[in-house]
Amino acid sequence: MPTQNPDPMPARPVNSRIQGVLWDMDGTLLDTEPYWMAAEAALVAEFGGRWSETQALGLVGNALPDAAAALQRAGVELPEREIIDRLTAEVLAGVARRVDWRPGALELLEALHSANVPCGLVTMSEEPLAALVLDQLPKKYFAFRVTGDMVSRGKPHPDPYLLGLEKLGDLVPDLDPSRVVGIEDSAPGIASAAASGIVAVLVEHIAPVPDSPSWQRVESLAGLDVESLGALASIGVRA
Repeated sequence: MPTQNPDPMPARPVNSRIQGVLWDMDGTLLDTEPYWMAAEAALVAEFGGRWSETQALGLVGNALPDAAAALQRAGVELPEREIIDRLTAEVLAGVARRVDWRPGALELLEALHSANVPCGLVTMSEEPLAALVLDQLPKKYFAFRVTGDMVSRGKPHPDPYLLGLEKLGDLVPDLDPSRVVGIEDSAPGIASAAASGIVAVLVEHIAPVPDSPSWQRVESLAGLDVESLGALASIGVRA
């Protein structure tokens, strides 16, 4: 397992229009969606049901309690907490075997780190999975994390990103949400980011997301750098 750099992230960005970046995890930072989908299908099958690709795609980016409710409707006769724990255990095992970083993610994290732009993780996965994923990174790129078990209302509500802004504000004096970028891959996630008032940037992955004036779309993280993210922030797209 790589050893993370223990040096703290400086509070003030250097030569950047942006004050911070908030990252989604599943599907944005790394590709865990195949693990989630396989775990969902196996659990439904265990109770004699069928789970379609359409149903699986419909859960991408959703809060885990919402996913558990959908599986219960599909015939999984288990309480919410047990469903979440069983799904998470399968994904933990998958990530422990293999981490597939999304194209350009590590390069962009390194560029932000070099420019002293603080990053935070905002994920609907719970603490054990977030901790495992961040432990795989070559450096301590993230100053903090917001996980699904830290908020009462998950994505698409703005609460996760509002908490992320609160934590970022502890690091960055005079924080301006219009100078904070949120990177997401899913419809619930990008709606959550946009509703919080930050600059929401969509990097669509496995599930289609409609266009909206509330967010900006980029084809890939590959090729993005601090300057190009700053240019997106300067456009000032707001929910």
